[in-house]
Amino acid sequence: MKALKFTKQVVIIFICSIGLAGCSKSSNPGPKSAAKTLLTFSFQKANNSLTADVAATISGTQVTATLPAGVSLTGLKASFTASDKATVSVNGTKQVSGATSNDFSSAVTYTVTAEDGSTQDYTVNATSASQVLSIPAVDAQAASFMSTYNLPGLSIAITKGEKLVYAKAYGWADKEGNQKAATGDLYRIASLSKQITSVAIMVLLDQGKINLQSKVFGTGALLGTTYGTKAYGPYITDITVDQLLHHTSGGWGNSVNDPMFTNPTMTAQQLITWTLDNRPLDYVPGTHYDYSNFGFCILGRVIEKITGKTYADAVQALVMKPAGITDMSIAGNTLADRKPNEVKYYGQSGEDPYIYNVTRMDSHGGWIASASDLARFLVYVDGFPVRPDIISSNALKVMLTPSTANTAYACGWSVNGKNYFHQGSLPGCATEQACTSQGYNFVILTNTRSLDANFSSGLDQLFWNALAQNPTWPTTDLFK
Repeated sequence: MKALKFTKQVVIIFICSIGLAGCSKSSNPGPKSAAKTLLTFSFQKANNSLTADVAATISGTQVTATLPAGVSLTGLKASFTASDKATVSVNGTKQVSGATSNDFSSAVTYTVTAEDGSTQDYTVNATSASQVLSIPAVDAQAASFMSTYNLPGLSIAITKGEKLVYAKAYGWADKEGNQKAATGDLYRIASLSKQITSVAIMVLLDQGKINLQSKVFGTGALLGTTYGTKAYGPYITDITVDQLLHHTSGGWGNSVNDPMFTNPTMTAQQLITWTLDNRPLDYVPGTHYDYSNFGFCILGRVIEKITGKTYADAVQALVMKPAGITDMSIAGNTLADRKPNEVKYYGQSGEDPYIYNVTRMDSHGGWIASASDLARFLVYVDGFPVRPDIISSNALKVMLTPSTANTAYACGWSVNGKNYFHQGSLPGCATEQACTSQGYNFVILTNTRSLDANFSSGLDQLFWNALAQNPTWPTTDLFK
């Protein structure tokens, strides 16, 4: 009995000891950490439209990062690490590394909050490489052109020897929104879309998936009898891919009542059916040149048929990805459809920039792009060896060979000797891209157009007038 009583006392004492020890442990957790240091800061290509990771420099509480030319500073996602148990916020919003986007067009304050509640602010300044450049000859020509034709904004990109040597934006992306133009701004590029479609077809040619002499409509043809509800009219079943590329299909041209600017509520597929049913050809295919937006709309559907993808997805795989381009996409129609980093368009002479079904124009006039991204596109199809072209030399030759009906126009490109180029124009935008025999390529994008008779030549001469002044170009490559 005494032994049993002693045992109970021991057990009671042991249990109490455990309880006291547990109470002692929970009531004394130790001091909270005061660590609040921003350890690393960067912009990773996996989370942003970058071709390489960009590491920032942290000096005290100042953080600086220089991004490549053409990269928009709005909507960037920063990657960072901070002290253990610390949290990071911007204007009270918790930040997730690699996921939370911010506008870096001006300084951004990152607040690191320690476990004990104390804070440390870091000022992040991100700039674009192009912001530190100035080539007076180009700047003066741009200023003069903008003043002469009342342009709100303009963006230019120039390559030399397949290096991006200049990228600069002027004026306003959005006057009412007080948004200055930036090199990463996206513009409707209008008919520069045709060169993208042409290159996509040349990639398919290299892959052995298309023959340019293939017929487009009719039994056994590429599109078969998918489009149209009536028997095809004369010569329609004779149209080839090559003729659509050269604007020699025999009809549906831009000179009179272009079908692409009719029936705005129809889809591209519905419009092709309507046109085949209601608009007979004017000429025998291959005999007459008439610039045809509608012809390139058909080519978009040919690409879809061959690849089994939407036109946009097919071009992303065939052209954009091989060239390292990530920001280009098909435009919306209205101001409400304006995409991130896209400029606002301004009409002149009573034009409405938002009146057309631009989305339906995908393969002939529907892309939006930055000047730098188009410059990147050009260096992969210019025949020079620094950056391997995404099409073969044979495909490049085919693409740049004009028709007998128009010796100044090839497959989606205007040609002048060894220079090949194109301009684009819609209400609210005017554009040009060119590959030159001198080893220069250039892209010019605007967010308005003038109906002045000299406007188109002035747009082209902007670059050539600057080049005539023999400017000094940087030796660094802003693409990197």
